Amino acid sequence: MAELDSPSSLDQRSTEEARSLAARACEARTALADLRQEQVDRIVGAMAATAAEHAGELAAAAVEETGYGVRADKVRKNLFAARTVYEFIRPMKTVGVLRRLDDRRVVEIAEPFGVVAAIVPSTNPTSTAIYKLLVAMKARCPIVISPHPAAVDCINRTVRLLERAARGVGAPEGAIAAMESVTLAGTQELMRQRQVAVILATGGMGLVRAAYSAGKPAYGVGPGNAPAYIEQSADVGKAVRDVLTGKTFDNGLLCSSENSVVVDAPIAEEVRREFEARGGHFLNGAEAAALAGVLITPQRLPHPKLVGRTAVEIAGRAGLEVPEHTRALIAPLDGVGRDHPLSIEKLCPVLSFYVVEDWREGCERCRQILGYGGMGHTMAIHSRDESVVLEFALRKPAFRIVVNTPATLGSIGMTTGLDPSMTLGCGGHGGNVTSDNISPRHLLNVKRLAYEMRTARQAAADLDSPSKQDSDAGVGHSGRAAGLDRRLVAERVAALVDGPTATGAPLPPSPATDPGRAGPPTPFVCEDDVRAAIRESRPIVIGERTIVTPAARDLAATHGVFVER
Repeated sequence: MAELDSPSSLDQRSTEEARSLAARACEARTALADLRQEQVDRIVGAMAATAAEHAGELAAAAVEETGYGVRADKVRKNLFAARTVYEFIRPMKTVGVLRRLDDRRVVEIAEPFGVVAAIVPSTNPTSTAIYKLLVAMKARCPIVISPHPAAVDCINRTVRLLERAARGVGAPEGAIAAMESVTLAGTQELMRQRQVAVILATGGMGLVRAAYSAGKPAYGVGPGNAPAYIEQSADVGKAVRDVLTGKTFDNGLLCSSENSVVVDAPIAEEVRREFEARGGHFLNGAEAAALAGVLITPQRLPHPKLVGRTAVEIAGRAGLEVPEHTRALIAPLDGVGRDHPLSIEKLCPVLSFYVVEDWREGCERCRQILGYGGMGHTMAIHSRDESVVLEFALRKPAFRIVVNTPATLGSIGMTTGLDPSMTLGCGGHGGNVTSDNISPRHLLNVKRLAYEMRTARQAAADLDSPSKQDSDAGVGHSGRAAGLDRRLVAERVAALVDGPTATGAPLPPSPATDPGRAGPPTPFVCEDDVRAAIRESRPIVIGERTIVTPAARDLAATHGVFVER
């Protein structure tokens, strides 16, 4: 019996299981890819309904097995995956022709990526499993889940429930599975299997790096360390309430939860009083050092025995006495990095607290925090000055900057218009291949059927003849277009150098267009919208609430596309 339980024996069982499940998933691939859209939607709908029905028992199983988090919040996360994510992906077309670009004579066709190897963490086990199963099935991709060893039972329970629901309405056998004998060697074997087409990895940085080194396309998401900046124009009461909501949700287990608070000096005392009134407990220097000694390991990671625990439990482990109603421990710090251990991602209701002179210093402090374990992930800003908000969006190395809402809930799309997701890409800053919230779209390849628009002879003739653009593009050209470009560049540089004013200077007005052709204001405008308007010789109406990307504004100014109302 001892021989059976030896590490080498466990690794062998795990690697054999990984190979077997990957092979079965590959066998199911063709049958799954042949399903019609209505069949796919029926399968995903049945899985979502089952997940919602069992959300409570799965949450309880997760807390019991891992010891992490808050049951009620885990129920909400399960329902977020089963309802919010499902409602978002339900109308997506993922079979056959996706769209026809008639003006370019191109037809786009959906093609499943193939077998998905999905790594699921112990911090958010059942909700992440539900989410990954739904997005994989929506994209017609077989999926094999490798659970974290500390959450094998609750994850397998989730997978069995949803697999049974899917099979009951036509999903092929082997399309949904999870490993039961889990070791690091087995997980690595799963990711390396030739049948596996893509990896969805959620976990620590070591696991994410292993996913990217497996020789397969991978969507890997690592640590967050999200800062929350409270600027002096903010609604202080709401800002503090939002930070505590985000930090205490499931005891801070989501990687996008707030880890630091950065506050403008003029409102620092008001913010502090508001935190204390709502259950925040500020530590002195000695108490913060005692907390760091038990919470942060020599490897500069949160201690696994304290991850997802309550503030009162953590304080007790550090030998600190705090009121029973304490919701979060708050440690004032004056720096970020190795000499300030509490400045890392903590995955529990502990916040570091910084005071800065103004938005410029706040901007730099948030950049430092993100640079110490959260590059590309998430930050929150609480402000009523839109120019400061935009400046942070332009300058910060985070791909989800949520405004006046909890970072935890806003980043996943629970309280914002972001794509609802439990896997958040960190882009190039975080060593990821995308900065998106991952959805079924990321598990689809797109085939493009392209018809001839001009003969090879015509194309060659076009290339051989000089264009008007070439003749007008000489250095030193003094025509209207060149002058307009210089003016736009000068305005953009001046805006970046001067920065926002305390009162929030308005954006420069766009050139007027015939108001008789205008409709209601558009809520959002990107560069593609402007190009389409130029092609169709029509205006775009914008209002004071319209969000306009910088590239769209520059292009629209050049062509006089915008009408302001």
